[in-house]
Amino acid sequence: MPPKSIESESCTWFEDGFPHVWLPYTQMQTTPPPTPVVATNGTRIRLADGRELIDGIASWWTACHGYNHPHIRAAVAKQLDVMPHVMFGGLVHEPALLLANRITDVLPNPLSRVFFSESGSVSVEIALKMAIQFWINKGRPERNRIISFLGGYHGDTFGAMSVCDPEEGMHSLFKSTLVEQHVLPLPRNASDFEQFEKFLQSNADHCAAVIIEPLVQGAGGMQMHDAVVLQRLRAACNEWGLLLILDEIFTGFGRTGAMFAHDEARIVPDIITLSKALTGGTMSLAATVASEDVFETFLSEDSGAALMHGPTYMANALACAAANASFDLFEQEPRLEQVEAIESQLKESLAPAHKIPRVTDIRVKGAIGVVQLSGSMRLDWMRTRFIEAGVWIRPFRDIVYLTPALNIRKEDLSYLVDSVLEVVAEWSTLA
Repeated sequence: MPPKSIESESCTWFEDGFPHVWLPYTQMQTTPPPTPVVATNGTRIRLADGRELIDGIASWWTACHGYNHPHIRAAVAKQLDVMPHVMFGGLVHEPALLLANRITDVLPNPLSRVFFSESGSVSVEIALKMAIQFWINKGRPERNRIISFLGGYHGDTFGAMSVCDPEEGMHSLFKSTLVEQHVLPLPRNASDFEQFEKFLQSNADHCAAVIIEPLVQGAGGMQMHDAVVLQRLRAACNEWGLLLILDEIFTGFGRTGAMFAHDEARIVPDIITLSKALTGGTMSLAATVASEDVFETFLSEDSGAALMHGPTYMANALACAAANASFDLFEQEPRLEQVEAIESQLKESLAPAHKIPRVTDIRVKGAIGVVQLSGSMRLDWMRTRFIEAGVWIRPFRDIVYLTPALNIRKEDLSYLVDSVLEVVAEWSTLA
């Protein structure tokens, strides 16, 4: 059923404040103004003009339990009364240590050391620093390049940009200023892996690690690959002495069907990055988790061997409380079963899109549904039409995608899919 409309609210704050903000991924001169929001709850976004939208992308995939979940809200309120924050340098606190223990409990051995930060991009920066300093501490400073893959996206900070696809639109302007890494075609079959092995024969001795988004390359266009790709990458890293970094910022916490994407491949990385859904979409928090083998290379009488990194709001107590509450929900509520139901519904209900002209592919993995398009996208038109239809769906590049809350109601998901089919069909008729 469509979302309801309610009484509009005064929006002078938008008129007064919007001239002073700079929006993300936006050409501010030509892009239509953003949509003012006054509240969120469950899978609904309430606008200042009184309309409600059904959220189809869970705020960049973060709100895995829906917005404003009472259990997370209560945990944050309780923590706020006691200690919103304290520095993590020389001090520790219960929410962070409890969270570190819970994270390592759900990850495979020997992933045992958690380094907290505030955002996904920074967690990738930390992972890259860990990998490069791992080799420095082992007396092999020449092993300082990272192998990543075309179509990959790992964040907007400089180290993270260096391992993203260099030709993709967000970061191509900075190519000349970035550290030159090895960004290769993702090997998907036997022939591809032969080429990958040839590359390693010539280059592995000056490389520190391989980084990949497991199973789904998210912001690079929701491109998907099989678990066997990860298994073969793990084997290649073992053979050539490379660390394997899995960027599970998008794929972690149930999004692909398992708690983590690497669970499906039954492999263990040397380093993993987590963020996005870590706090259930409540506030910013990230974690870089390393194996005990990686951690032990930083232990020395020499203080210079330590990892010199320390975000000011590292392990923020409020964020850790939210993350612990999110873990409670994964333990107490049937999230992975809900993802399975979402996957089944998406496969069935998106199938009619195959009949729409200029639809070239439909991909579904867990709670991810993608409609691939060809031709001029008219992104601003599409985004406006989705709002008019009562949904928050934000197409990018050449795809329309859904990544809803994992506990979305079946009828809300049906409405989202119907809106996708309607708007894409209308778009396909445009010149």
